Amino acid sequence: MQGLKISANKRFLCQEDGAPFFWLGDTAWELFHRLSLEEAERYFQIRGKQGFTVTQIVALAEFDGLTEPNYYGRVPLLKNGAGEYDPCLWDTQGPNSYWDHVDAVLDLAEKYGIYVAFVATWGDKYFKAHGVGPVIFNPENAREYGRMLGKRYGGRNNLIWVLGGDRCLSAYGHFKINEALALGLKEGEKKRHLITCHPAGEQTSSQYFPTEDWIDFHMVQSGHGRRNIENYRLIGLDYGRIPVKPVLDAEPRYEDHPVGFNPENGYFDEADVRQALYWSVFAGGFGVTYGHHSVWRMNREFSPYFPLTWEEAMERPAACQVRHLKDLMLRYSFFDRIPCQEIVAKNYEGANYIAATRGENYALFYAPNGMDIAVDLDQMEAGLVTAKWFSPRTGETADIGRLQACGQKVFSPPARGRDQDRVLCLESC
Repeated sequence: MQGLKISANKRFLCQEDGAPFFWLGDTAWELFHRLSLEEAERYFQIRGKQGFTVTQIVALAEFDGLTEPNYYGRVPLLKNGAGEYDPCLWDTQGPNSYWDHVDAVLDLAEKYGIYVAFVATWGDKYFKAHGVGPVIFNPENAREYGRMLGKRYGGRNNLIWVLGGDRCLSAYGHFKINEALALGLKEGEKKRHLITCHPAGEQTSSQYFPTEDWIDFHMVQSGHGRRNIENYRLIGLDYGRIPVKPVLDAEPRYEDHPVGFNPENGYFDEADVRQALYWSVFAGGFGVTYGHHSVWRMNREFSPYFPLTWEEAMERPAACQVRHLKDLMLRYSFFDRIPCQEIVAKNYEGANYIAATRGENYALFYAPNGMDIAVDLDQMEAGLVTAKWFSPRTGETADIGRLQACGQKVFSPPARGRDQDRVLCLESC
């Protein structure tokens, strides 16, 4: 596998040879911590077939990641003389250590062509907040822990470093710990990998690190708090920020997640997921991350809060549909794509918001509920355009026809209502 880098225009990721790279991610935060190697291979086999390109995994995991052993009975860290878990004292004694398992999982990811967004630690290890902790990091040991990670894994091509760990940084020390981790990673690795930061819900990494040189691209977590979260606004804010850096929504609403964290509110379904993914990419995201509520946790038991096991959840509808977004984006010219809401002649509020994006010879419009799409064709700057409907559910395309690219025209999708989202594709002749 090739390494990844920032594109020349600083809006996208690409491979080392310059080929486009679309981040289609999956959250598997607890994979290192909870799965056997055989289970991990099943996970990567399925996600590889479904077209995913990135998996987001945490080294020091959220659910008692320091005290609860992994599948093989190993924990990541030893205790120091004060009886505290020390991020610089890795338990690598004997065969099949926790870190040996991490090595093997990364090998499997590479085998199936998947990059790992490697989260150095969940946020409760430096800011307990609502987590279980314990807090073990300070700026000094964070820098050394970063060096150790960089030395062990820096020679791999299929890595992206992720800091933050789902936390709102509210004290100066939180900033310094993340900065120290980033500097340590860069000091320790053999080749430079991209670094980013995973923030708390309905936030973006740019709120904490807007101009720092070490952060290569921004992550949004639009989160799970409500339906119709306007993640396109968060993406748009980062897209317009100086210095220019790529941005994506790395944690939008999960499939089968309780709305607002309360099962009484119902659960996000495939339509909710597709809405979030297409909104964010059309707003300027260089990719996007899907997630399932039972997969990120690698859940093994049923409960109203986690309604499926992780294995049952791997083939849920949206997980099988999200590849159509990647395929659509790679069908057109890649590096010239920009958000273009000005080409939408009339828009809607809330759940019906029409998102638009365009390149040199095309424009795409996402209608979440099959609403009419009013287009200012004068902005296409072409004599003729061909029009097609694209289904985010099936990936199928239906011809509309060829028409003059002048004035305003309203396009009515073939069906209307929830779960009837469509993309209008206009291509210059």
